[in-house]
Amino acid sequence: MNAYDVLHAVGFRTMMRWLYRIEVVGGERIPSAGPCILTPNHESLVDPFILAVATTRPIHYMGKAELFRFRPVAVLLRSLNTFPVERGSGDRAALSEAARLLERGAVLGVFPQGTSKQLVRRWHRGAARLALVTGASLVPVRMTGTRAWPLRARVRIEVGEPIAVAPAKPSVAAARDLTRRLEEAVLA
Repeated sequence: MNAYDVLHAVGFRTMMRWLYRIEVVGGERIPSAGPCILTPNHESLVDPFILAVATTRPIHYMGKAELFRFRPVAVLLRSLNTFPVERGSGDRAALSEAARLLERGAVLGVFPQGTSKQLVRRWHRGAARLALVTGASLVPVRMTGTRAWPLRARVRIEVGEPIAVAPAKPSVAAARDLTRRLEEAVLA
């Protein structure tokens, strides 16, 4: 049993719904089984915890490698189904781990904007590349209100129609086109 399982057992999703007054629209679009990549916009450090309200399936996340440098934090993150990624380097180990999880039918959460700190962020192609390699569907998710403080927030999670992806060579052009479609679906 990991920390993710413990949070589920103690009603974490219910608590988060209450604290952030979360409304989920289209949550049934997240596949109940099989691999998929949830691809939300990224506005706040609490986004992974808020996204977990949208589905009862465990979500695995890539987290920036810097977070894993302090051992107690690394242990906690790993118990929350998070694994490190060296951003901006095409981290092969992280991409391989993500592909293994998807091949086992897992849900992967990837924030294509990469960070919540900058106001203007370009969308990265990692989620699209993974979808092309594995054939996992991309599920666009738009989250609004996540920057507000608990009890003052009114968060809305809108799950879009999954984008079916046939396995193909993850060329730059194919990944760029898929990322553009994904960004349009999330930000529309």
